[in-house]
Amino acid sequence: MFPFRHNAADSTRSSRREFLTTTGGGFGALALNQLLTTESWATERPTPRPEFNGGLHHKAKVKRVIQLFMNGGASPMDTFDYKPELIKKHGEKVDFGLKAAATSVPGAVMKSPFEWKQHGESGRWVTSVLPQMATIVDELAFLMAMTTKTNVHGPASYMQNTGFTQPGFPCLGAWMSYGLGRLADNLPTFVVLPDTRGLPYNNAGNFSSAFLPMDHQGTIIKANAPTPISDLFPPKSAGFITHDSEAEGLRVLAEINREHQKSRPGDSRLDARIASYELAAKMQLSAPEALDLTKETEETHKTYGTNAAPTADFAKSCLTARRLIERGVRFVQVWSGAGGASNNWDNHTNIDKELPFIASMVDQPIAALVRDLKQHGLFEDTLVIWTTEFGRMPFTQGATGRDHNGGTFVTWLAGAGIKAGATHGESDQFAYKTANDETWSYDLHATVLHLMGIDHTKLAVRHNGIDRRITDVHGHVVEDVLA
Repeated sequence: MFPFRHNAADSTRSSRREFLTTTGGGFGALALNQLLTTESWATERPTPRPEFNGGLHHKAKVKRVIQLFMNGGASPMDTFDYKPELIKKHGEKVDFGLKAAATSVPGAVMKSPFEWKQHGESGRWVTSVLPQMATIVDELAFLMAMTTKTNVHGPASYMQNTGFTQPGFPCLGAWMSYGLGRLADNLPTFVVLPDTRGLPYNNAGNFSSAFLPMDHQGTIIKANAPTPISDLFPPKSAGFITHDSEAEGLRVLAEINREHQKSRPGDSRLDARIASYELAAKMQLSAPEALDLTKETEETHKTYGTNAAPTADFAKSCLTARRLIERGVRFVQVWSGAGGASNNWDNHTNIDKELPFIASMVDQPIAALVRDLKQHGLFEDTLVIWTTEFGRMPFTQGATGRDHNGGTFVTWLAGAGIKAGATHGESDQFAYKTANDETWSYDLHATVLHLMGIDHTKLAVRHNGIDRRITDVHGHVVEDVLA
């Protein structure tokens, strides 16, 4: 176990912030904005073992992860979960119980308005809204009976990312960073690429390191913005800030922090802060090259769809994700959909119009990403995860919308250590609830950690008197989808 301690907030933080703003330039502001939101720290760190291929407890099959998160609740019965009973009962009223719907009165059963076809040697059913992903189904392993504790976006998103429905717990990327450390010293270990239209539900809470050391939380990079990383460089108007002045500011700041640390033995927050400043300084050299998509061929851009609507924004994020993992970023999370009532997968009003719109943004880029990883030899040690926070109801909300449904939804995995074409679990005849082999976030996280060479029951920290882990007291590895 790895004990944690909590001290009072640093009373001198304001003066250090002022000092950093005036002398440290861009790299210090980046560190403050991205990495100083928690006040907890570890006194020990686990160490990956070379004999386990970089794993902690057994041989690792996966070195890095790209997680594709469909924010809002992607509808399973309109994408991957084919249900003939929905077609048979279309327009009929079925009693699903008094508390069947999350935010509405249950309407009639509604079949998918999209055409279903079987694809690949695996015979996977996919609707017409995902024609490109349909071409790669034989590379994917499906968890067809995922479930969650809630029908509310915020808690469900927390659970799928952190294993808990409340804020204040580390997410999967933070746990990986903490447990396995860096693959490169000039880029963050955990990067988040949000939707260009805004952050998801819970904002940055989904990417938090919580009570883990602060340098393990996600670093937000806006791949589609003119300035992908805020404050990495000084403004052009600040001509007085030079490379030498930044270096001197970093040296003096480290000296101040070390002096401050002498009176607080065991407090590693300052170590994390100093490390974050140093990383940001290195990123001034490494980040521009890593984020420069002009280095890619015209054919690559065409395959991803980076230069045309509606795929351009998500395509640039997917291509950026591939470039980042090539350069040593261990965990990249790519988001589709902003928080709020629109611009996401939360299709309450009209599934026939809303779902094709959001699906068309991600379908081509995701299929291209999987193929690109294979072409670059990265599929052999990279895991790709496609997921969402919950599903949708099999009956109508209003005329043609679907309400939230935590009862069942779909996740798929691809890449290193995954049995291509495999399926685990099944929902009921209406895709309303799980029917067998239900899978929780605990099981998904346990499986991902297992592939990274980590026993999820052993990666824990002592926090507030409890040995905390991302799987809480639950979780099992889903062997059915492992090669």
